[in-house]
Order: sequence, then structure tokens, then C-alpha cells
Amino acid sequence: MEYQLHTLTNGIRIMYKHAPSAITHCCLLVNAGSRDELPQQEGLAHFIEHLLFKETERRGTNQILNRLEVIGADLNAYTTKEYTCIHASFLNPYLERAIDLFEDIVFHSTFPEDELEKERGVIQDEIASYLDQPEEAIQDDFEELLYKDHPIGKNILGTTESVNTLTRDDMQQFIATNYNTNQMIFAVIGDYDFKKVSKLGDKYFGHIAANYTEKKRVTPIVNVYGKHVSQKQISQTHCVMGGEAYSSSHKDKTGLLLLNNILGGMGMSNRLNLEIREKYGIAYTIESNYTAFTDTGIFSIYFGTDAEKSEKAAKLVHKELKKLRDNQLGTLQLHQAKQKFIGQIALAEENRMSLIISMAKSLIDFNYVDTLPQLFDKINNVTASQLLDISNEIFDESKMITLLFEPKQ
Repeated sequence: MEYQLHTLTNGIRIMYKHAPSAITHCCLLVNAGSRDELPQQEGLAHFIEHLLFKETERRGTNQILNRLEVIGADLNAYTTKEYTCIHASFLNPYLERAIDLFEDIVFHSTFPEDELEKERGVIQDEIASYLDQPEEAIQDDFEELLYKDHPIGKNILGTTESVNTLTRDDMQQFIATNYNTNQMIFAVIGDYDFKKVSKLGDKYFGHIAANYTEKKRVTPIVNVYGKHVSQKQISQTHCVMGGEAYSSSHKDKTGLLLLNNILGGMGMSNRLNLEIREKYGIAYTIESNYTAFTDTGIFSIYFGTDAEKSEKAAKLVHKELKKLRDNQLGTLQLHQAKQKFIGQIALAEENRMSLIISMAKSLIDFNYVDTLPQLFDKINNVTASQLLDISNEIFDESKMITLLFEPKQ
């Protein structure tokens, strides 16, 4: 994926990819997320993301929200375990307006007490809403089991108790420690001359003081396995099973991505959907997921079904996993799996916002971005024997956790 790069003296990098379109997408990606929080500060990174839109040294909340929306743009943000991302989409003439706003909210937010208290209530409602959705809550509970007592296993939103204790000082300290300028990418995809983009980057981000504070992330260790059951006021049984997987830099990451797509990835023709939903009509939703972090990863399978069908569904899932552990894919099966995966990736590039964010993440994590041909070569170079080895390592039932949310009797 061809791009151009300009590095400021403070370490902030300006990434640009040309796209012949009237619409620009941009993001400011910060290598700071919920795993960087201190104990009892769960939810802090996400709380900060909310408050970035509230008040700066020169703008009030309405001015921040209207700065781009008044010209029909879309402005939003999200927090993950490892990143905070602010992003916007707008018509091309408004690039400078967007960069000006991004610089203001990220580097000049004031976190006023009145806005802090209002947003605390909003986040408490967000936590309550999330807890009312067992298909969402079970994934976080599963990750907390997997990475017990480690920040990467904590809920990004935090808990009611932790959010209640967070202060303005906590936020400013977190930013000072984790918003490192050499770990920030401002990325743009649009129809400009690169000189214009880099010049605007210099104008708005060049004066920011350098912050090269070194991160102190501790790699988690998994030490909990087996089956865990929790009874809830729900009508269906929800299940997540899985375990630790490869980090984003692991040599077998591409192979596991391909395996995940075969097993329960995008589309209706994956193995889990065909076997459990289409053949037996057991689960409305069944899927597998692989999330890679910088030093670890998570593979999981989720399904929701009627309580009396959950045991059969679990057995069928294990049957599919056993097939992948015991049987090497044939030449035609492997070719078709690769072509499907490559086609999905190519189509995903049409979502230009997702593309530019993905490119920025790659630059932060690896200091390079694969082109599509390079990415396709990695997929095509995966062998059937490699997939068999990966299946036996990652789908080993003795190293898996199963978490069930069951209806209260």
C-alpha cells in the first residue's frame, strides 16, 4: 500500500496515501490504550477519549462538535486495549480545518470538572448498556479469565467503581506518560499534493513538545484453563471458547488469520456456520475471532443458542476444531481458502477509513506497511502443513478456556 511519510522533529509522523476522491479520511492514532492503565484506574483511557471532545483552551464543547459537523463531516473516536484513535471524514477543501481541530483536542483539552462529572454519568450508562448485552459482556469476561489480573484482560470501559474514582489529575498523568509523540501517527487518505499535507502537519503539530517517555508494558501470562459457568438473567445460553494466540509480529500470524477465516470468519460459507447453523439449525450467530496484540493474542469462538442445544453446539465446534488438527487441507481446499481471504482483503480496501487506520497501526507496530501484493504473497506462501501445525498448537483443547453464560434456573 503505497504511502508517503513525513516525520516531524518531535517524532510525530504524517502519513499520506493518495486516493482520487472528493472525500478525505484522516485519523490521529496514539499508541496508548486501556492496557497502559494503572491498577484501579480501569476505564481511564476511554474516559479521556470522551473528554477530548468537551473543552480545550480555546474551544467549548459546542464549538468542538460543530467545527466539522457544520460542514457535513463525521468526527468520532474509539479506544482499544493498545490504541486511542480520533478520526474524521470530510470534503477535501476542509483538511486544514480538521488538522487544526485534531491538534486542539489532543494537545489542549482542559478536562473541566463539570464536564468530567457529566461524562462520568454517560460512561456509567454505557457500562450498564453493555452489561445488558450478554453477547458483548461474555467476550470481556472471557478475556478477563484468560489474562487474569493483567490490564490487557480488563474491560476497556472500566467498572462502575473504577470510573467513579477517576480524576482530572489521573487523566493528565496518563497523557503525560502515554501520549508519546514518537508513538503518534496523523494519517490522511485523499486527493492532495503531499507537500500540502506535510506543510499542514508542520504548521499544526510541529510546535508540540517532544515526549519520548518509554512504555512499560508487561507481557501477560495465561494460567487459567477449563470450563467456567456463570448464571445470568438471560433467555439464551451464550458461549465463548478459546485461548491465547500469536502476537502481531509472530511468524505464524498470517496462517492463523487464514485458519480463522476458514473456521468462522466473514461470510456464510465458513465451516462453523455451515455445520452448526445451516446443517443443524442450532445457533443464529456463530463466529470465530483472532485478535493480535503486540506481545500476545486471543483466539475465540462465540455462539448463542437455546439452553438445551448448547451442549450439542459445543460438541460440534470441537468436532470442527478436531478436523483441522487431524486433517491437512487438500490442495483445492487450500487454494479456495486463500482466494476467498485475498478477495475479502481486496474488497476491504474500499473502506478507506479502515484502510488508513490499519496502515497507521502497521506503521506504529512494525515501522512499515505491506503493499497488497506483499500481503497476498504472505497468504499464498502459507502451506497446508503449517496450517496443521498451527491448528494443533492453537486449537489444543487442554489449553482452552470455555465460558458459559446460562439462564438462571
